Amino acid sequence: MPAFNWNDSVNLLSKLTLRRAWNAGKVLSSYYLSKWTKRPVQWGYPISISFEPTTSCNLRCPECPSGLRAFTRPTGMLQEDFFSNTIDQLSADLLYLIFYFQGEPYLNPSFLDMVKYASEKGIYTATSTNAHYLSDANAKKTVESGLDRLIISIDGTSQDVYQQYRVGGKLDKVLEGARNIVKWKAKLKSNTPFVFFQFLVVKPNEHQIEEVKQLAKEIGVDEVRFKTAQVYDYKNDPNNLIPSIEKFSRYKKNEAGDYKVKNSLSNHCWRLWHATVITWDGLVVPCCFDKDAQHNLGDLKGKPFKEIWHNDKYVQFRSQILQSRRNIDICANCSEGTTVWGD
Repeated sequence: MPAFNWNDSVNLLSKLTLRRAWNAGKVLSSYYLSKWTKRPVQWGYPISISFEPTTSCNLRCPECPSGLRAFTRPTGMLQEDFFSNTIDQLSADLLYLIFYFQGEPYLNPSFLDMVKYASEKGIYTATSTNAHYLSDANAKKTVESGLDRLIISIDGTSQDVYQQYRVGGKLDKVLEGARNIVKWKAKLKSNTPFVFFQFLVVKPNEHQIEEVKQLAKEIGVDEVRFKTAQVYDYKNDPNNLIPSIEKFSRYKKNEAGDYKVKNSLSNHCWRLWHATVITWDGLVVPCCFDKDAQHNLGDLKGKPFKEIWHNDKYVQFRSQILQSRRNIDICANCSEGTTVWGD
């Protein structure tokens, strides 16, 4: 799970019950035992889940399979009854629910109803959006849904720069949506959702890092966070996206002048013990790097989640992580997953 500011942290901790704390303790201890013994031990159930509202998207971002319409898996919408049934299975132990994997969540007409359902069960809820659908009415409903965190992707402070990555997007719509959320938080006297601009740093926008901080301050969003970009063909970088500021790059040049992933890819991954991803049609996959759901660990349309979490496929995948993470395709371009809250 990502870092939190003070108010956001207090909000998250308010969701922590004794059972959820006990579950987190079991998950954490089993992760360290697995890391030390190199044998996959899994106690407890996920602390965090990413649930995919849809694979559809209105934009065509160059490094996104949803934007490129490049999925081999079907495109569709998460159904509300399937979602509620799954959450009913997990809500007692689940602390953090991310309504995002691929696609634009607000395209699902039942999205905010599902957020409200999870919020009423005391689960911390978050989503990521390109903010083109944050109309005045949707902004009001978003605040009323109980959503705890709203990530707004804003990869530029001028239209010409923004559209170089967010192809087909309109920056003025993003800013209008952000202002609508801030307005309705004030009108409804709500501390949530915690709103931050997420700025994906790429070469075309790296000169606007300071500008986006000022823009966020003017609008009244809570924070700006900068994210490194995953570039699939990083050795050639055909879209010229890898930034020149090394701090904001997942890649660095070796002595031969070729790019390589900075991450050393140690043979352990916290994500595989504390989190999971569920596609709109019920497939359980290891993490958000498996964008095309190629590593299908189970199908919730046929089995309960808790059976899948401990099945042979999951055990085998965790075992692979502990033995040779570098040989797993979705790990090759990964910059995350090896630490536990700053460990």
